[in-house]
Amino acid sequence: MTERLYYTDPYLTEFDANVIRVETHEGRPAAVLDRTAFYPTSGGQPFDIGTLGDTSVVDVVDRDDGVILHVVEGTITTGRVHGALDWPRRFEHMQQHTGQHVLSAAFDRLAGARTESFHLGSVSSTIDVNRTVPPTEIDRVEHEANRIVWEDRPVAIRFVDADEAARLPLRKEPARTGTLRIIEVQDFDISACGGTHVARTGAIGSILVRSTEKFRGGTRVEFVCGVRALRGYRELRDAVDGSTRLLSVLPPDLPAGITRLQAELKDTKGTIKHLQITLATFEGLYLADRAEAVGSIRAVVSFVGGWDQNGLKSVATAITGRRPGHVVALFSASHPFSAVIARASDVTIDCAALLKQLVERFGGKGGGRPDLAQGGGLQGTPEEIGTFVRSLIAG
Repeated sequence: MTERLYYTDPYLTEFDANVIRVETHEGRPAAVLDRTAFYPTSGGQPFDIGTLGDTSVVDVVDRDDGVILHVVEGTITTGRVHGALDWPRRFEHMQQHTGQHVLSAAFDRLAGARTESFHLGSVSSTIDVNRTVPPTEIDRVEHEANRIVWEDRPVAIRFVDADEAARLPLRKEPARTGTLRIIEVQDFDISACGGTHVARTGAIGSILVRSTEKFRGGTRVEFVCGVRALRGYRELRDAVDGSTRLLSVLPPDLPAGITRLQAELKDTKGTIKHLQITLATFEGLYLADRAEAVGSIRAVVSFVGGWDQNGLKSVATAITGRRPGHVVALFSASHPFSAVIARASDVTIDCAALLKQLVERFGGKGGGRPDLAQGGGLQGTPEEIGTFVRSLIAG
């Protein structure tokens, strides 16, 4: 079993230990030490990284038998080794984890909402509380949590046996039995926890709720603390500054500016759609005037540039809706080719069957109705496809 130095001194960043043996974990070498300051992934908190001698520690795994595996890149041998943690990463995790204790306690005290689970992610963290909490209560909880941070209360670590634990007002029933490690935020929260925490609440910096959503009958709360809160503020500041410059408005007027822009975009889209329909009509009539006679049918077979498949459909229906006796086979100008097959109401050709034969011959896929079919992915040359389509129309 590995001695866990972080249990009593989470601020320890360097240490000496013995590599007892080297194992393999998921195909990579993993060192087993007699003592370690590296925190393994556990209890919602990610693992530490750093170095063992000249070798990088890239993962730390807590096995069921109490052994901690230090997965490394490169090689490592048994014997004495010096370990060093990536302190900025560790301290960031300490801020988030202690902030979670404070925030969960604030939800419990002010909103009667018990934390059911907790996850510390690489960008933000979440807690899931057991009831729906409205925005006004969220604000009160957030303010209360930050009051505890600003008061810079001490955060104590101690170990208790089962009898003493039973007498403590623990916020949550512990999952473990026997000796428990207790984290106590003075006069605010007492919890059993194996994670790493700051020594005083002031080191959390700040606790900011980023978002909330309904989740499994309760509320999922996303939050950031300390350095992540600062990072998030900077990202938000830069986004707001850039947006206000683009829209030529002040920050308080940004929502109104976006609403105005959305209205203008909606009007513009309507205008573009109208112009596209008009252009498709003119394009269709232009092609219809150049239709070729195939038996008793007038056929428009053309590869048309500048239109996507929806545009080709608009051009085709502009012809078939205005010109009786016409069959239209339009293809995109780019390879592989998109296709739209359409017919006027007085023509009996089955467009879906015609497209099916095209796909069988030139690949791709598609489908539709007897009067209109469309597809894509056709291979071959325009000459080959055009000749084949004309032969199908001629019957």
